[in-house]
Amino acid sequence: MESFHSLPKREWLHRVKICDYTHACRLVFEYIETFYNTVRSHSHCNYLSPNEYERKYRFAN
Repeated sequence: MESFHSLPKREWLHRVKICDYTHACRLVFEYIETFYNTVRSHSHCNYLSPNEYERKYRFAN
């Protein structure tokens, strides 16, 4: 979990000025839904994105 928390800071959030708590929540949601789960490869998913890995799993079974 700690490594996940460092990812948005390192890969995405340092490029954006956060205005308030609501803005931060929206940015984290966008990070997870538009990059972390859809684009970023994960070693435990055979270097596929979680969405792509799940799609392959569904069609394989």
